Amino acid sequence: MKPARDIGKKPRKERNSLSDRRIRVSRAGLHDQAANRLRTLIVRGDLEPGEQINEAELSEALGVSRTPLREALKLLAAEGLVELRLNRSGIVTPLRRSEINDLFEAVSGIERVAAELAAARMSSRDLQKLKSLQNRMERHHGAGQLRDYFELNQQIHNFIVASSRNNTLKAAHQWLLARVERARFFALSSHNRWDESVQEHRDILDALERRDIEKAGKLLADHVLRTGQVVNELLHADRDEERGEMRAAPSE
Repeated sequence: MKPARDIGKKPRKERNSLSDRRIRVSRAGLHDQAANRLRTLIVRGDLEPGEQINEAELSEALGVSRTPLREALKLLAAEGLVELRLNRSGIVTPLRRSEINDLFEAVSGIERVAAELAAARMSSRDLQKLKSLQNRMERHHGAGQLRDYFELNQQIHNFIVASSRNNTLKAAHQWLLARVERARFFALSSHNRWDESVQEHRDILDALERRDIEKAGKLLADHVLRTGQVVNELLHADRDEERGEMRAAPSE
């Protein structure tokens, strides 16, 4: 019979296994970091839609080995930002018109409900913070600082969703976030859309400050759908340009 002091002790082998598990957490942190960096490169267009993924170059650029890089690519594939292909290099997921329609319809619905709830639930401090974000965003717009503007733009959308005080809405929005961010950034390559977006955000803020539930929801939903429309218009224009270049190319 075992001494009482040994009862409840875990075998040495099991304790070693737990130690190994702690090491694996550290490795997971590394591929999470790589995924975050890659996500930013894809969303900002530094890695373009349809671009082939060169694992050797990315490993060197990110300062990680192939193993965490491949784990990072799996995470981004689950988010719809990367397409992994059997026995071939992966690619950055192309922007496809049919998928853009589905994506912006879904995000529009989520943000509409969120804005309606936020109009009723936001505190005075929340509204003050939102107004501060709006003012900072407009300064970046005035200075032509697109990337800084975009960061504030995304913060505003996320803040309105968070102000709904509905965790289920927030989780659904978060799941779609990377894909919609990439398309939103693409839409802002149109300066006309950039100017439109600023004014639409002003109107949304005004409706929230007046606690106009119906108008806040409609304005934000229309704003999101309009961005999706602009993305599709830009994609259509790009494809027309490509076809024109192909027709103009001399035959061999």
